[in-house]
Amino acid sequence: MAVRAVRGAVQVEADERELVLDATTELVSEVMRRNELTTDDVISVLFTTTSDLTSEFPALAARKLGFVDVPLMCASEIAVPHGLPRVVRLMAHVETERYKSELQHVYLRGAQALRLDIAQ
Repeated sequence: MAVRAVRGAVQVEADERELVLDATTELVSEVMRRNELTTDDVISVLFTTTSDLTSEFPALAARKLGFVDVPLMCASEIAVPHGLPRVVRLMAHVETERYKSELQHVYLRGAQALRLDIAQ
């Protein structure tokens, strides 16, 4: 079994607690579904948000999805002036039999513009 990193991002409509949680739930669920993962496969998840999202920790959405024994961390993205606003990003470290080229990185809503080269 190999350790791999899976990336993803979602743009949130506004800095409101429920919108951040809903968008993060959608992102985490889609990463798990597309890569056929369970929480037992997940080693850790790092969440970042752009500086305009401060209403809630994205990790709370993962906890509500059952990530109770998975180390989670939230951090802020650097405030690049031309960066896409209201974005939650994640990098999940997972154990999987998949090759790097088989991983599905998930970019949802407006965040697809961040990685047109790998967005599924």
